[in-house]
Amino acid sequence: MTAISPEHDVWEALFRARQLTEPTLRKTVGRLPEPSRSVAEYHFGWQDHEGNPAAGNWGKGIRGALVLASAHAMGAAPEQAVSAAAGVELVHNFSLLHDDLMDRDELRRKRPAVWSLFGDAQAVLTGDALLVVAIEVLSEDPLMLQELCDALLCLVAGQGADLAFEQRADVDLDECLAMAAGKTAALLSSACALGALAAGATARQTAALRRFGHHVGLAFQLVDDLLGIWGQSSVSGKPVGADLRHRKKSLPVVAALSSDVPEARQLAELYLPDAGPLSEAQVREAAHLVDRAGGRSWAEREAERQRDEALTALAAADPAPEGARVLTSLARVITHRRW
Repeated sequence: MTAISPEHDVWEALFRARQLTEPTLRKTVGRLPEPSRSVAEYHFGWQDHEGNPAAGNWGKGIRGALVLASAHAMGAAPEQAVSAAAGVELVHNFSLLHDDLMDRDELRRKRPAVWSLFGDAQAVLTGDALLVVAIEVLSEDPLMLQELCDALLCLVAGQGADLAFEQRADVDLDECLAMAAGKTAALLSSACALGALAAGATARQTAALRRFGHHVGLAFQLVDDLLGIWGQSSVSGKPVGADLRHRKKSLPVVAALSSDVPEARQLAELYLPDAGPLSEAQVREAAHLVDRAGGRSWAEREAERQRDEALTALAAADPAPEGARVLTSLARVITHRRW
């Protein structure tokens, strides 16, 4: 009998999660007032910038898939957690609209980012609208709503730290990991906990799945940072090199800056605050220096370590076999993804 590969498990889980979640997302977004509704539908890929219907891409749905797989791992049918999955995806997309604007990233999912087409104000308002309806979706369950609000506060703290780091030359790895834990891992951690809550899991199981999501989220951010420097825009749909161009303190960069080698000192000179965006030649040089100073290899090793920590936490939740297999596959594929 042919073994099922982790990649097959993941793509099947993502496809199923999108199938289950999209009707709720469309219904919820359809209730927004104009022009936020049209802007959101563009962002989700359901229409083009002129309002014509489109069969676009609203993302891979990783966070929603984590909700559904966590519920399944706790013995529930994934359908029981659809509202929670939709709420998490709405929060994620709210954060993307604001994040693209703050970072001035011009691409999202291989298309112009919302702010670049509709303006800063519409990007902010549409993001706010998505956040409001996300909270509304989960408002009937106080525990779920509190879980989501806790994650949102962590997300705001992490994003704030990320922006503050751009003006500092002395960021250390512990600070950078704490920033990533808020900016990225908090929502993935919450997604897993929400799935457990939807399934009626015990407090111990919910805490274990929350830890699983935390470590998966850190692995995800580490790989995201690596792809942001050495990936391909044609695959990721995001501008490669943008973080370096704007001197962002991503995890591989901070690891490189923390090393005691000549390349770290050269990188520090390139990364002096308030010196303006790097040129294309300087972006290439910075990527080379991060690699030579050990930032790339450290980030790859740390992503593997975070994945192993995630799998340890998953085992502590005493999951049902099928759901556990999907969560394990998600953790492994996230650590080695190229998208």
